[in-house]
Amino acid sequence: MPGAAVAREAVGYRPLLFSIAYGMTGSVGDAEDIVQDAFLALTRAERAGTAITDLKAYLATAVTRLGINHLRSARVRRETYVGDWLPEPVVVSADRPGPAEYAELADSLSMAFLVLLEALSPTERAVFLLREAFGYGYPDVARAVGKSEANCRQILARARKRVGPARQPADRPPSAARRAAGDALARRFFQAAAGGDMDALLDMLAPDVVFHGDGGGRARAIGRAVSGLRGVAQLLVGGFRRTGRLGIALRPATVNGRPGAVLCDERGRVAGVLALDIADGAIRAVLSVSNPDKLGHLGAVSDVALLPER
Repeated sequence: MPGAAVAREAVGYRPLLFSIAYGMTGSVGDAEDIVQDAFLALTRAERAGTAITDLKAYLATAVTRLGINHLRSARVRRETYVGDWLPEPVVVSADRPGPAEYAELADSLSMAFLVLLEALSPTERAVFLLREAFGYGYPDVARAVGKSEANCRQILARARKRVGPARQPADRPPSAARRAAGDALARRFFQAAAGGDMDALLDMLAPDVVFHGDGGGRARAIGRAVSGLRGVAQLLVGGFRRTGRLGIALRPATVNGRPGAVLCDERGRVAGVLALDIADGAIRAVLSVSNPDKLGHLGAVSDVALLPER
């Protein structure tokens, strides 16, 4: 196949490749770099005369293995990370549509689901993602991670135990009706939190709700996850009071395919992102990213909520 034709076909796979890379790394920038590295590897292989019979499989394998290598080197950095580590949010809204690959990703990987994957080793994460999130067959999974099919089945079984019940229906891309109900619940939730309506919040939160905050030691955020109805509700009311005093406004958005919001200062700069995980008509997790290093891909980043430099 001529080089130009290969290049055109390869570009068509970019959304899928970005989704795999992002699912592996939880980073928009790292995912983009990994996809670019896979394309460079394809170019080198072509120049070397390598016969590629299945371009999609070749690129998916390259991205998966690059993702595994990235995670192995990133483990040390994450062990010393200040506070909770959350993925970089992928935001889609009317005024922030993002590149085409964001649209495909939006129905694949919620923020809450990616948090669960942090319990897995790099290879477990790759097998779990390819099989559970992207529906790859065992032969394709085995080729991508360089293991036997039997070994991949064992790895997946082990990963399912470590993550918990794999891909419950609430974790899957929501139907149109469920998405509309979730959006309506999110609107009521944000109104109640902003208005300090504790009773309304308690009615909307799941009994085992958890709040995760990621400031990376650079922005205001809780040091560790908070769980339980009243504790999370009080945290939300206090947090929204504080953002109001700072002049930060909330703009509804879709975050990793689920209801959420972007927090912006008076100059329109991004101060944070909130993502909601909704199941059975209740909010079971609230995830807040305020680390400025994880917001730059969304536009200009605000300094109003940053901690003083040490």
